[in-house]
Amino acid sequence: MPFHGMHGMGLWGLALLALDIWAIVSVIGSNAGTGAKVAWVLAVLLLPLLGFLAWLLFGPRSAR
Repeated sequence: MPFHGMHGMGLWGLALLALDIWAIVSVIGSNAGTGAKVAWVLAVLLLPLLGFLAWLLFGPRSAR
């Protein structure tokens, strides 16, 4: 069942916000250098969807 109107778009926006927050927390908790962390956080903040997808494919993960 497809979403209609603003309600559906709001749900997608909320889901993207949650994913972006997850990405930022993961970057901050990673072993990457400070410059790399700043670059990844800025990428996710300035380009939410593309930044998240780039981080998902190439970005640093939280240290375990």
